[in-house]
Amino acid sequence: MAPKYKLYYFNGRGSAEPIRYLLSYLGEEFEDVRYKFEDWPTIKPTTPFGKVPILEIDGKKYPQSVALSRYLGKKAGLGGKDSWEDLQIDIIVDTIGDIRQDMSGILVEKDEKVKAQKKEKFANETISFYFEKLEAIAKANNGYLANKKLSWADIYFAAALSVFSGAAGKDIVSHYPNLAALQKTINSNPRIRTWIDKRPKTDF
Repeated sequence: MAPKYKLYYFNGRGSAEPIRYLLSYLGEEFEDVRYKFEDWPTIKPTTPFGKVPILEIDGKKYPQSVALSRYLGKKAGLGGKDSWEDLQIDIIVDTIGDIRQDMSGILVEKDEKVKAQKKEKFANETISFYFEKLEAIAKANNGYLANKKLSWADIYFAAALSVFSGAAGKDIVSHYPNLAALQKTINSNPRIRTWIDKRPKTDF
């Protein structure tokens, strides 16, 4: 019997979107539970570590977005063939986490002037620094980010891109042909495309 999935997060893409992409890639149906921010203080104490996303599998709740993405990626056959290949995948995913960390201050900034400054710095400094390096990696790996083949890191990256573009306030892959092609490849997957077309429109 297929497992039942329920994903808990806020009403946004954020760090839950890679999980949604991977569940979609797997062809798994899932309930997409979206908390209201005003309800979070009450909900937070009931979670495993006080954070979301949380993926419920057959009634049991599991935290940590990267660990959950890794689990789903391996379930989809998109892990490495050995520990060395897994290392290459994890390096990419951890790098995406570094980019996400630099982005996080933009989303919570209340001062519009400061927010605009942070957006500009993120788009012109953070993205340029990391994407030049990721572009070179993709070019050397047949258009993928690790091991010259599709891995869950590629899906993780494509899912994060829409969040990064929103934070930067513009398309951030147009100057990076290999990354743009990779995004197109992932987003053209029929199951992922179905998810993209039906997901709620959100700011982040």
